[in-house]
Amino acid sequence: MQDKEIIEKWKQGLSKDKLALMYKRQYNQQIKIIRSEVRNRHAGRFITNYEALAYVEKIIYKYIKGDK
Repeated sequence: MQDKEIIEKWKQGLSKDKLALMYKRQYNQQIKIIRSEVRNRHAGRFITNYEALAYVEKIIYKYIKGDK
């Protein structure tokens, strides 16, 4: 999920908790695909709800502060 998508969905009324869950699902799904190859079986790291929320909050905070 791109930063622009997060901002758009936040403007539409989604809470940052829901956005964090969506981001976490998408990120972890990409990691699963990467890990499906034998060569990359230890690559990447899954993120938790807390880490996803921190990422989403950082993006929203930057947008509000005006660092577009």
